[in-house]
Amino acid sequence: MSSGEQRLGFPAYARGDGSVGVRDLLLVLPTCVCAAQCALNIAASSDEAVSFYHQHGCAQLEFDRLQTARTLIGTGANPNVAAVLVVGLGCENVTAEEVAEGIAATGKPVAAIVIQEEGGTERAQVRGQNALRWLRSKAGRPERIPVALRHLVLGTECGGSDALSGLTANPVVGWVADQVVAAGGTVILSETTELIGAEHLVAARAASACAGESLLGAVRSVEEAIARTGVDLRGTQPAPGNIRGGLSTIEEKSLGCAHKAGTTPLREVVPYAARPGGSGLVFMDTPGHDVESVTGMAAGGTQVVLFTTGRGTPTGSPVAPVVKIATSDRLWSSMAPNLDFGAGGVAAGRETVAEAGRRLLHLTLDVAGGAPVKAETLGHREFAIYRLGPTV
Repeated sequence: MSSGEQRLGFPAYARGDGSVGVRDLLLVLPTCVCAAQCALNIAASSDEAVSFYHQHGCAQLEFDRLQTARTLIGTGANPNVAAVLVVGLGCENVTAEEVAEGIAATGKPVAAIVIQEEGGTERAQVRGQNALRWLRSKAGRPERIPVALRHLVLGTECGGSDALSGLTANPVVGWVADQVVAAGGTVILSETTELIGAEHLVAARAASACAGESLLGAVRSVEEAIARTGVDLRGTQPAPGNIRGGLSTIEEKSLGCAHKAGTTPLREVVPYAARPGGSGLVFMDTPGHDVESVTGMAAGGTQVVLFTTGRGTPTGSPVAPVVKIATSDRLWSSMAPNLDFGAGGVAAGRETVAEAGRRLLHLTLDVAGGAPVKAETLGHREFAIYRLGPTV
């Protein structure tokens, strides 16, 4: 990193827990599927509010209940969120009180309403709209302040990979990842199933034996879990779209996926939706499902996600801007309304990985400073929690 890049930063919102946000959102957070529509209706009453639909929060075994609660609390605790209104039904396993208390520990304003206690959806919606106004007054309207690049927690994702993913977009993201880590920031690599066959290469870079073994253990665990079902992983990894895009094996896909991690040592491995304990390169144990993976990273504190794609995907996140990066000139042209950056120039010979990386780094800082991404302007707020067991 040059001296000029070391001084890079972005304007952000300071939070009470010492983190910084790149957005200043009011989040209406449903604890369960039965509260989701009410939450969406409440959020629709304010231009500043966001919400999402999810099918979890009830009829779950305890390990899934805990994972759902951790993900919901982490989403509300994300530094891009200024204040949270938790909406519960009243008889679910993941209660509004539990989620609200978990989020309140960050110091941000939180309120909770329970539909059954309010006497139904309509009354809950009126109460919720009033609560949103109160939450905004409590959160205030902070001004952005200049912060250093070390405050950035960057998520990395690839979806709809093709034969160019490991040659263009993923190495470009890896170059950006190296700059963020060198500046003292945090980068999260995810998608455990998409490291199968390449996990030893990332583990060999681990800063400690514990981190390396934790990564190998995460991959081994998911392989064993899949084997116990009696189902062959092939057919889902690579997916049919990956195969049409030119990928032939899971190892080939994984070697491309690993390029998003750049070249710095692996510092830590964290569970799904958990916050990293420090800065540097971190691996989060997520599935390859794009939305579930992005949801987990956002719950872990990610402020911006760099999402590479060779086939094209529109998905976003309710709380974190998702920057879409095309692997080829063809995709950049054909799906321009959904994409934010083209890396096809690397394959065409117009620019090097480092030159494209510098462009992407500056775009990332623009997004962190408030510039909208296509997923935001199109209203994409996909949200899905990684589920481990059956509904009961």
